[in-house]
Amino acid sequence: MNDEINCDLAVVGAGMTGMAASLFAANRGVDTVQIGVASQIIFSSGLLDLLGVHPVEEGNTWDDPFLALDQLIADLPDHPYARVEKSHILKAFQEVTGFLAEGGLVYQVNEGRNTHVITSLGTLKPTYGVPRTMWNSVKALEEKRPGLIIDIKGLRGFSALQITETLKPVWPGLRHARILFPDMQSTQELYTEPMARSLAVPENRKKLADLIRPLAKDVGIVGLPAILGMQDSHDVQQHLEEMIGLPLFEIPTMPPSIPGLRIRETFEMKLPEKGVRLQYQNRVSQISRDKDAFLLEIGSNSPVSRVRARGVILATGRFLGKGLYADRKLIREPLLNLPVYQPGIRPDWHRFDFMDPRGHLINRAGLEIDDRFRPLDNSGKPVFDNLFAAGSILAHQDWMRMKCGSGMAMATAYAAVNAFIERD
Repeated sequence: MNDEINCDLAVVGAGMTGMAASLFAANRGVDTVQIGVASQIIFSSGLLDLLGVHPVEEGNTWDDPFLALDQLIADLPDHPYARVEKSHILKAFQEVTGFLAEGGLVYQVNEGRNTHVITSLGTLKPTYGVPRTMWNSVKALEEKRPGLIIDIKGLRGFSALQITETLKPVWPGLRHARILFPDMQSTQELYTEPMARSLAVPENRKKLADLIRPLAKDVGIVGLPAILGMQDSHDVQQHLEEMIGLPLFEIPTMPPSIPGLRIRETFEMKLPEKGVRLQYQNRVSQISRDKDAFLLEIGSNSPVSRVRARGVILATGRFLGKGLYADRKLIREPLLNLPVYQPGIRPDWHRFDFMDPRGHLINRAGLEIDDRFRPLDNSGKPVFDNLFAAGSILAHQDWMRMKCGSGMAMATAYAAVNAFIERD
């Protein structure tokens, strides 16, 4: 085993919650090590939600996410949002988006209200933070501007025909077309990442523009799957717009998501500049106590190093992130065997109808916490004074249906980091 790494705070998890927690800690001068497999963010659409739907059972969407927060907190006092000062939710969002903008990844908002953004299914999703590469669609939709949606032969899960047909009641002036991506015509199945990275080359952008230009006559805007470059996405978009002579916008695709990859790569490149020591592509296999500190054994298969930390934030997510594990009888937290709030018995975890609008009770399983985001034992007391949890591992929330995933990740990470600092 390699030498021991010492730090103030260990953040376990490399999704949005873990990334945000590491950023907040570093910005406040906390010596931080982050450990995890940075794969979950590629499932993100790149949109940053605060709160879009409440109550879930009614599918009630909100234009004002802050009014929605007031109602959510009144109705669900155990929701993690209810433990974060309302002003801190916005501060957390602004701190993260400011950091992303410094890395070249700019987000835009309609101050104080949600924006409706086109999805790959052709539906409209209420969200708060919108990547600049998607923003042109917002006003075009409001104006019902004639537009063209383009898909790419070989790219699965993205149909311009489906999008235009689904949007027809709200945006009737849309046409659709399909193209062959330059220099990839012979490939049977295409993936978004190679296409996005190929557009870093200006000559490839010219070839793509030459394909789109003759199709875009008599329209005012063009929509494409989200492939407009990686960290150079704004330059790619601007160059293509100049060559085509029209504004462009991206539409999120099915995972793996280029907007999600952009977020991940921005954090990976910029967090070390703030002093965060990254231990990516390694999982924590065990956490133990040594006096008042935690010892974390890390490694892909067997422990290869150890981290000694004065505090730990669990940002390990739910089942996909391996923050929770379900066997035939119970839902468990695997690292410290913490108590997990959950439906009583397995038959209660899921409703009979998979598409039940109320969602499934298992989606609200997770760790119970106090107002300082410390996980609780079965008697309702903090398990450890220097152990915190944030993000989707927390109980009493259904982030996917509530459209609050990114906002809750950032807000609870903000609260957990501040609680660690205040403890010191």
